[in-house]
Amino acid sequence: MRSILVSVAVAVATTLVVLVLAYLTFPVTGIRVEGARMYPESEAWNIVSKHASLLTLNGELLERKVEANPWVEGAEVTENSESGIVTVKVEERRPVLYAEVAGERKILAVDGTELPGLGGAGLSRVELDGDQVGDVLRFGRVLRENGLELEALEGAGAAGFEATVEGRRVVFSREVDVAQARALRGVMDRHRAASVLDLRSPDRVVVAAGAYDGAEG
Repeated sequence: MRSILVSVAVAVATTLVVLVLAYLTFPVTGIRVEGARMYPESEAWNIVSKHASLLTLNGELLERKVEANPWVEGAEVTENSESGIVTVKVEERRPVLYAEVAGERKILAVDGTELPGLGGAGLSRVELDGDQVGDVLRFGRVLRENGLELEALEGAGAAGFEATVEGRRVVFSREVDVAQARALRGVMDRHRAASVLDLRSPDRVVVAAGAYDGAEG
């Protein structure tokens, strides 16, 4: 029994010595967070222990913990062995939908993550049902997969949904197919003066200079 206790004590002492040497040799001297507006740098500091070392820092674990914050869509950790600075590059989610669903208010990113606030985004609150929320988020995902970003849902009614996409006004209905999303980029480039781009007609993008009427693009 005594030999077991001695072995445990030696192992603990050895571990402590290794940790101290690691900290003295390659200490983490600072945490730098890049690309963040809503994610607080102090939260990254709280994740890393006070006497952390570059030798023992688990970068993947740090990334996962940073990504646990709803504002963070992705994180990448890099270490500088000369300065001891750990840099966390953050890609943040943006609110695109401020919805009131059955009396409950929700602020959502395009991937469906519920955010704790508007984050400075000037979104209009739109009353929707659960199915409509799903329609809007599917639209946003189809756009993203084809190189465009849904910036905000502006309104919803019998005529369809109205949104801001890459700074342009876009009207759409429940289903927007991949072909329309792919065509939208080119139509936007060709018709820069158009005030409305209408995706409600299947397989087409309609360019309008005024309200919802216009010429086919």
